[in-house]
Amino acid sequence: MHQSTDPYVRVRGAREHNLRGVDVDIPRDALTVFTGVSGSGKSSLAFGTLYAEAQRRYFESVAPYARRLIHQIGAPKVDSVTGLPPAVSLEQRRSTPGSRSSVGTVTLLSNSLRMLYSRAGAYPPGAERLDSDAFSPNTAAGACPSCHGIGRIHRTDEQLLVPDPDLSIRQGAIAAWPGAWQGKNLRDILEALGHDVDAPWRELPARDREWILFTEEQPVVTVHPVREAERIQRPYQGTYMSAHRYVMRTFADSKSASLRARAEKFLTDSPCPVCQGRRLRPEALAVTFAGRTIAELAAVPLTELDGVLASAPPGGEAARVLAEDLRARIAPVTELGLGYLSLDRTAPSLSAGELQRLRLATQLKSGLVGVLYVLDEPSAGLHPADTEALLTVLDRLKAAGNTVFVVEHDLDVVRHADWLVDVGPLAGEHGGRVLHSGPPAGLADMAESATARHLFASLESPERPRPVREARGAVRLSGVDRHNLRGVTAEFPLGVFTAVTGVSGSGKSTLVGQALAGEVAGRLAEPGFPVRRLVEVDQKPIGRTPRSNLATYTGLFDVVRRLFTASDEARARGWKAGRFSFNVPGGRCETCQGEGFVSVELLFLPSTYAPCPQCGGARYNAETLQVRYEGLTIAEVLSLTVEAAAVFFAQVPAAARSLRALEDIGLGYLRLGQPATELSGGEAQRIKLATELQRLRRDHTLYLLDEPTTGLHPADVRVLLRQLHGLVEAGHSVVVVEHDMEVVAGADWVIDLGPGGGAEGGRVVASGTPSEVARTPGSRTAGYLARALGV
Repeated sequence: MHQSTDPYVRVRGAREHNLRGVDVDIPRDALTVFTGVSGSGKSSLAFGTLYAEAQRRYFESVAPYARRLIHQIGAPKVDSVTGLPPAVSLEQRRSTPGSRSSVGTVTLLSNSLRMLYSRAGAYPPGAERLDSDAFSPNTAAGACPSCHGIGRIHRTDEQLLVPDPDLSIRQGAIAAWPGAWQGKNLRDILEALGHDVDAPWRELPARDREWILFTEEQPVVTVHPVREAERIQRPYQGTYMSAHRYVMRTFADSKSASLRARAEKFLTDSPCPVCQGRRLRPEALAVTFAGRTIAELAAVPLTELDGVLASAPPGGEAARVLAEDLRARIAPVTELGLGYLSLDRTAPSLSAGELQRLRLATQLKSGLVGVLYVLDEPSAGLHPADTEALLTVLDRLKAAGNTVFVVEHDLDVVRHADWLVDVGPLAGEHGGRVLHSGPPAGLADMAESATARHLFASLESPERPRPVREARGAVRLSGVDRHNLRGVTAEFPLGVFTAVTGVSGSGKSTLVGQALAGEVAGRLAEPGFPVRRLVEVDQKPIGRTPRSNLATYTGLFDVVRRLFTASDEARARGWKAGRFSFNVPGGRCETCQGEGFVSVELLFLPSTYAPCPQCGGARYNAETLQVRYEGLTIAEVLSLTVEAAAVFFAQVPAAARSLRALEDIGLGYLRLGQPATELSGGEAQRIKLATELQRLRRDHTLYLLDEPTTGLHPADVRVLLRQLHGLVEAGHSVVVVEHDMEVVAGADWVIDLGPGGGAEGGRVVASGTPSEVARTPGSRTAGYLARALGV
């Protein structure tokens, strides 16, 4: 193999985000882990500098069209980078995949399975051989014509549209119709058409009821509104729309989430009656392999699919080759602990960590050599038992002749690294320096490194800061049958901190996020039920475009705009609060419509965002930026970090309260105007928690969190835990789905699911205090928890 004379990637003068002219040398053909507290600058170095520079060079090497686009996106702020191989990025993407995206499409396994059915499937006698596209629900050739390949249809009926048939149309019998003028307009049109709008609905002829609710006709009539005092009512031409048509159009086309949610109340979601939810045309479903249709094989866990392929009777050379190829592609997915997933599992239902590991498994099969892989916390959402398999996969990528850069907080992954780049010492402007670049052992002498304090901490039994709390009641679930949970019974104590553990796919999120949340939500109004409020804090983005940010989500932006509106300059110009909003015309930059970024479509690659050429990312027009509050423009205020803003707004109680909650939860390094698209799932979850903390109420609240420590450095985990335990001390209940054994060890109660994932999980393996669960035989969690407890 050709060896370069210099075996290092050498970075000089990196200044992206908070990096302070960083110089660092990192070896190629090695596993390098970038560490540091949240916001220290490690991602700015790994992704914002190294991967961005590799991507820029790729664009420079292709067509002039692409080179022109990359100038719009901009280059990373760095003096020079040498020795950089071509790079592949495996980030935990912030965007939500479409509903048609699935495990099969993400891993490309669906392509191989479709080819197997096309070339080696058993066809009915006389049936014509189908192309592989005919086995895809996402193509016109394969999709069921009734549901268009979705597998489910939305329907409505008279009982849903008219819940109270004793009312007349004028009294609002047709509940699905819009309110205010629109609803009155439809009633007036019906009256003009000759229908009785004052008789009880049940007394109208069946034929009329059917037409009013379901007709596809849209007759136009002249309406003479009933005169009202002091209002001039002129005749107008009105177009009728049936209740069914209105509901379906609103649900399909409305941009308003609240209108769509209202329309959904009048719809039932049921399997397509034509394909029975299998999404394909009858011709494709008539073809079998090993006695099963493609829909049946796509619905089984990958471990079971592998077994079917292994034991399938020989069906010729084509069947053998295609089955072996499919099994070879399944192997890295199951190796990464994802064998419990099925090919038809929708991508939106997967966690960010699961999605990233699926893409990692796909890369393993690609056979690329000499490539730089940049990974974003691949251990996110992994039980310690699954992390061991991840390390094996990373070693295989390296052994194949590749360079692997990993941004990571998991200490087991950090210890496994060949090379460690520790960035810090703190977050934001207090970070951005490389504290150590070398083998992990060399970090031991770095006193100011937060990573060193945890990596080389004494392995003696950690001191428990307090005794286990006593529960004050419990919520009991029994006979839970959902996904892989089969008749599960579990008891969640109240007034304590409960951790739910188990390997990936064991059923944790189903038990907590669906079963427990559903049970509590349904009983909140029940007299005597001890829980009065339910708060679910998930990792979904706080917004999908750069228009959403920290300030708008927390309500802080309303306070800021009021301060600017009250300034002498704004009052002299007669400006209202809307002038300082980047979401409405007036004060915003119209080139980017207040986003600060413009979307650059790359055609052959995913679109990306570039700073607006007109305002340079400020979001506002030049006139608006002439107004200042305490010396700063509104754009400059949005560029402040939470920490800096807390000092700036110290005398503004409404702002100080929000900022204090964000600081207390470890988010002081974020900028107020930081776009939602730049926030990790863990950051989004902590923003939601901080927003909830600032309006803390006395009513007994149950807080449900799904892996709140995702993306957190061990030092930040302790900051978060102080807040969560503070909620319990204030009389509330906290339930977390968690893999971090330090968090689990500090809980009052542990519910361990398993023993495995998918069909091998879904049972309560252990339930008790941390020390009791740590002694449970047959629990995959017990050994790791015992180590965290030092027993």
